[in-house]
Amino acid sequence: MSKDSDMTRTRWWWVRHAPVVGHGGRIYGQDDVPCDVSDTDSFAALARALPEGAVWVTSHLSRTTDTANAIKAAGLNGARPIVEETLAEQHFGDWQDLSWDELRATKGERYETFWRRPADERPPGGESFADVIGRTTETVRRLTGDHGGRDIIAVTHGGTIRAAVAYALDLDPARALTVKVDNLSITQIDHYAEQRFKGVGGHWRVAGINLPPI
Repeated sequence: MSKDSDMTRTRWWWVRHAPVVGHGGRIYGQDDVPCDVSDTDSFAALARALPEGAVWVTSHLSRTTDTANAIKAAGLNGARPIVEETLAEQHFGDWQDLSWDELRATKGERYETFWRRPADERPPGGESFADVIGRTTETVRRLTGDHGGRDIIAVTHGGTIRAAVAYALDLDPARALTVKVDNLSITQIDHYAEQRFKGVGGHWRVAGINLPPI
């Protein structure tokens, strides 16, 4: 096995977007809802904690791009983000914009079936968390190959970050759902590959999950 000194290290810095506001506890999934970027202390802490010169990535939803812009405004220079729709939150299909209480009252057996296997069941017209892991994994592999040896700051969603942790740790989807990811937290996952392979293959190390910006 190659020593770490012979490896290319690609550091992924995952940041969950700022808190969503004005949605009344409803399921928003891939709805484009606003976030609260007024916590200037947290954004300043993120600007200090995250690396200069990184590749930036967001999903196509405004809560991730607004969060990325707020981090930059707090003092961290960064390139224009690469927008990856495949790093969006889980799509809840027909259940988006409903509350869990409304689903319990109106969907009956379908709602109960979902909660028996929440990682694998798809809401009507939506996707499962296992599906999220699949598309996130493919995107992480591609971007790691494209930007091997770089820092990558990915401002995304709770579900996306759990999916990245599942990939790095080889967790099954149900176990990955237990990973806590707070708004504006940092999850760092490092990829090591032999230098001649330019970022593909290799292995992962999880340096920290759900770290508060300090």
